[in-house]
Amino acid sequence: MTERRASRTAILVAAYRARATRRADPLIDDPWAGALAGAEGEALADAVDRLLHDRELWMAVRTAYLDAEVVHWSRQEPGMRQVVILGAGLDTRAARLAHEGVRFFEVDQPASQADKRARLSKAVGYPVDAATYVACDFERDDFLDRLVASGFAVDQPALVLWEGVTYYLPEVAVRATLNRIASGLHARSIVIFDHFSKKFVDASMRAQKDAAAADFVDDLGERFVFGVNDPLPMLFEEGFRHVRSVSFDEACLSISGTYDRAREFRFQRMCLASRTVPQTR
Repeated sequence: MTERRASRTAILVAAYRARATRRADPLIDDPWAGALAGAEGEALADAVDRLLHDRELWMAVRTAYLDAEVVHWSRQEPGMRQVVILGAGLDTRAARLAHEGVRFFEVDQPASQADKRARLSKAVGYPVDAATYVACDFERDDFLDRLVASGFAVDQPALVLWEGVTYYLPEVAVRATLNRIASGLHARSIVIFDHFSKKFVDASMRAQKDAAAADFVDDLGERFVFGVNDPLPMLFEEGFRHVRSVSFDEACLSISGTYDRAREFRFQRMCLASRTVPQTR
């Protein structure tokens, strides 16, 4: 099997984070996103803008919402002193949200991880040792085994961030990952992930503009595969007993104070799941 190439969607995401950061009234602050995205990322964002509206705001909301969750769970007492970025792409949270006593692990396929580290060499001031890099071929390796080999402690709670990944995986892989988190990590561990609705993923149900966006991503080499309208049954079956689900419209209202029904945000939600009820929130 040949090694997968680095993710171009990760470059696109970084470009939108860079744009959002440059706003006069930014919702997020990622000083390294522009260097990571480069000219290729800007060109990809321009192309997506011709297909869909509000993508920059969408990415800013997702980033801001998940940033707040990381800050909350990693800095409270007793908090999560281990943060795992699963399928990390060009994530910069290890640098942006660093906190004394908190260790970040970035898990990703070797090609994407090598590409990121090469890009980081051009990102002035980036603390390259902010994260522990865990190379993992998800088709061959057990990501938890790879984490443990890199110093991750399964007897301590962890926050697992799984951003922008589920929709590129078949349901069996999504379930297997969730089950591994529920069964293999400390009971107080939390996973936070985002997902699409079935309507956005199923080609027979998509609106024309959504089909164009899906075709664009397909051309980048990452096809939309998985969508779920209600993840609760799946999460229950895979071992979780506490779930909180938030729509993008809800998150956008809380973060930006704005709501517009015309925004194309209703195809995605963010979920928090754990085996036990968290002590706060």
